[in-house]
Amino acid sequence: MLTVSEIIADTLVKAGAKRCYGIVGDTINHFTSAVRHSKLEWIHVRHEEVGAFAAGGESYLSGELSACAGTTGPGSLHFINGIFESHRNGAPVVLIASNVDRSEQGLGYPQEVDQKKLYEQCSVFCEPIAHPDQARRIMSQAAQAALNHRGVAVVVVNGDMFKIKSKDAIPWSVHRPQWLTRPQDTALEALADKLNQAKNITIYGGIGCRFAHDAVVELGQQLAAPIVHTSRAKEFLDYDNPCNVGMNGLIGNPAGYRAVMTCDLLLCLGSDFAYTQFYPEKATIIQVDIEASHLGRRTAVDMGLVGDINTTVAALLPRLKPRSDKKFLDNLRARYSSDLEQLEKRGNEPDPNLIHPQFVAQTLDKLADEDAAFTADGGSPMVWMLRHLHANGKRSFLTSLSHGTMANAYPQALGMAKANPGRQVVALCGDGGLTMLMGDLLTLVQEKIPVKLLVFNNHSLGFVEMEQRIEGMLDNYTELKNPDFSRLAEVCGFWGEKVEKADDLLEAMQRWLAAEGPALLDVTVNRMELVMPPSIKAQQVSSTALFGLKAILSGRADEVVDLLKDNFLR
Repeated sequence: MLTVSEIIADTLVKAGAKRCYGIVGDTINHFTSAVRHSKLEWIHVRHEEVGAFAAGGESYLSGELSACAGTTGPGSLHFINGIFESHRNGAPVVLIASNVDRSEQGLGYPQEVDQKKLYEQCSVFCEPIAHPDQARRIMSQAAQAALNHRGVAVVVVNGDMFKIKSKDAIPWSVHRPQWLTRPQDTALEALADKLNQAKNITIYGGIGCRFAHDAVVELGQQLAAPIVHTSRAKEFLDYDNPCNVGMNGLIGNPAGYRAVMTCDLLLCLGSDFAYTQFYPEKATIIQVDIEASHLGRRTAVDMGLVGDINTTVAALLPRLKPRSDKKFLDNLRARYSSDLEQLEKRGNEPDPNLIHPQFVAQTLDKLADEDAAFTADGGSPMVWMLRHLHANGKRSFLTSLSHGTMANAYPQALGMAKANPGRQVVALCGDGGLTMLMGDLLTLVQEKIPVKLLVFNNHSLGFVEMEQRIEGMLDNYTELKNPDFSRLAEVCGFWGEKVEKADDLLEAMQRWLAAEGPALLDVTVNRMELVMPPSIKAQQVSSTALFGLKAILSGRADEVVDLLKDNFLR
C-alpha cells in the first residue's frame, strides 16, 4: 500500500522527471515529504512563478519532464503566468495543483479556487485525482500528455487525498511512442509541381524545424531558395546554412523581410509566426505543419499539408527538379551580408562614456562559451540576444516569444542551469524584468545555481518607451528608480559588479563570466536606444518626429538631441 503522495512522486520519477520546483505548505506537506524520500530533487523557490519558469526552462532545453507543485489557491495561482509561458513554448511540465480538503470543497472555504477552470486553458491535460486508486493512472496520463504533446499537464489533488493509501494494483505507465507523419503521395506530388513551376521561392522555417536543420538546408539548396527563420527557430536554422538570410518580423533584418515579401512562392515549414503584416500579399503560400489546426490561421494559404518537417522534406526532395538559376538567392545573400555588417556597426562604441546595448551583446557574444545557453527577458534584451548573439549548433536560446511576458530570463536560466551542471548559462535581464521577481536571487545562492545575470540597466521599461515614442506619444510611466544591482547581489551573497563606461566593459565581463557560482553584471546602457524594424514605414518616421515636437514643447528638447545622436547620427 502506498499513499497518493508516494504514487505521484514515483510516477514522476519513472516518467523521467528529476526535479520539482515549488514552495512547501499545508496542503502539499505530505507530498513534499514523499518527494524527500524519492529520487526527485525539490527546488525551493521564493515565488511560485519562478518555479514554473524554471521547470519550463529545464524541460524546454532537455525535452524531458519536470514538475512543480503549489498549495491551494494562493500558491497554485502564483504559478499561472509561468505555466502559460511553459505551455506556449512547448515545455513538457507537470503541475501538481492542490486544493482544499474534499469535505470543504464547494463551500467557499478559505483559499479554495477551481483549479481546473483556471488551468485547462493552458494545458494539454487537466484532471483531478477523484479517488486514490486513480492516482497512478491519472499521473501517467498527465506525464504522457506533457511529453508527447509538448505542453503542460495539470493534476489537481485535494489536500486530504495526498494522505490516503491505495492498493495501486494496476501498473499504469507512461508511453513515449515514436512515429512518422507526412502528407500522402498525391499531396506531395502536387506540392512538388508547384515548387518546380515557381520562379522565386523563399523557405520560412519555424520552431517545427527544431530537429530538421540538415533537411531544410538541403531543400533550400535544391530549390535555390533563401531560408528565412522565425525568432524561435534562430537556434536551429541560423548556422551552417548557405541559404540563410536571417529573420523576418519586427526584430528581423531587411534581407529576411525582403525574402518573404518579394518571393513568388513562400513555403512555410513548421512556422506558426503570428503577425499577418509580415506575410506577402500576392505570393502563393504553402504551409507544412505537424498540427492541422495551425494551417491557415496566421495568413491565407493556397495549400496546407500536415507532416513532420524531416519526414516530409525527405519524401519531397526526390520529386524536385534541380535548379541552376540562383539569382534570387544570391541577391538576398548579398543583402544579408550587408545586414550583418550594419548590425556589427551598431555595436561600435565611439563614446567611451556611453554604452549602447548592442555593444554589450556583441562583447558577450565574443566572450561566452561555444556551448553557452542564453535566456533573455521580453522587451529589448530579447532583441539584443536574437540580433547579436550567434548561433552555432551548440548554443541554446530561450526567450518569451509566444507569451511575451516580462521577468522570464533568470528564472528560466535557473532551471536550465540546474539541469545542465557545468554548462555556462547566461540570463540577459532587463532592469524591469529583474526587479519584478527579484526575490529569487536568493534561490540562486541557496540552491547553489551558477547562473550569470547580465543586467541591461537603462532605468526604464525601454521597449515600452520605444513603442510609445514610435506612436508619437510622450513616454508615460516607464521610468524606473533602480538600486545598485551589483551591491544588491553582494548583499544576497554572490558576485556583483557595476559598469558605467564602455572602456571598462570587456575586463568586467571577463571577471563576471569567470566568477564562481552565480554572478551579476550591472551595465548602465543608453536609454534612448530605438529597436529598428527591418522596414521603416512613413508612419513610424512621422510619429517619431511627432514625439520630437511634443518633447520640445514639453521642455524635453535634450531628449530629442539624444534620440538623434544615439540612433541616427552614429
